[in-house]
Amino acid sequence: MLPGVRTAALGAGEVPGTPYSVRVLQEGYSEAQPDGCVRADGSVTLVRGPLTVLVDTGGPWGRERLPALLAAQGLRPADVTHVVCTHGHSDHAGNINLFPGADLLVGFDLSRGAGLYLPHGLARGQPYALDAGRLEVLPTPGHTGAHVSVAVRGTALGTVVVAGDLFEREGDEEAWRELSEDPARQEASRRRVLALADVIVPGHGPPFRVFREWGSGDAPPGGGTPGDEPEGDKGPGGSP
Repeated sequence: MLPGVRTAALGAGEVPGTPYSVRVLQEGYSEAQPDGCVRADGSVTLVRGPLTVLVDTGGPWGRERLPALLAAQGLRPADVTHVVCTHGHSDHAGNINLFPGADLLVGFDLSRGAGLYLPHGLARGQPYALDAGRLEVLPTPGHTGAHVSVAVRGTALGTVVVAGDLFEREGDEEAWRELSEDPARQEASRRRVLALADVIVPGHGPPFRVFREWGSGDAPPGGGTPGDEPEGDKGPGGSP
């Protein structure tokens, strides 16, 4: 982690809040195998309030499990209003066809209904508001060029960032670099999220707290604020 930042396990799978709460339905994991393969699945997180948002959908091998996880919260797939997949890897976007009625954001591609793609500014470094001032999607490129994270503001613990593979797990240190398409951009994205988040839900581990010496919401040394990247080579946005 950065100088002036320390983390600690959250020790729970839910962060209550008004109007939005955050619950990890499936804790992601990544396990190296003796033959050099890796067995992994991504975290699946429910953000619940005026909107019902699912962040990442796990791998397609969990197609039967995901509706059961929602049912345990009293929800059907049809109750989900928005699905945000932090990036297009199979362990994070494997079950999007369970949610044909939801607004669907996969990386920088935003669609609604039967293939209607909507404009937005994520590819230009601009956050995309789901619920202005309370719930927004942040461009956090690096792991992939069009990676995004979801910021949930005003919970009981402050701002929760559901970060996909921007953070593999707490204490991932340099391990994330091996999986990054662009380590320099990912490091910059990580700095910006560390300046913002009080809790991070990583892609392949339990959620963790973030404590900063320089104060909540301030920029870390050498950092910035989420969404302040210059315009330019960001990849596609809002089109198939």
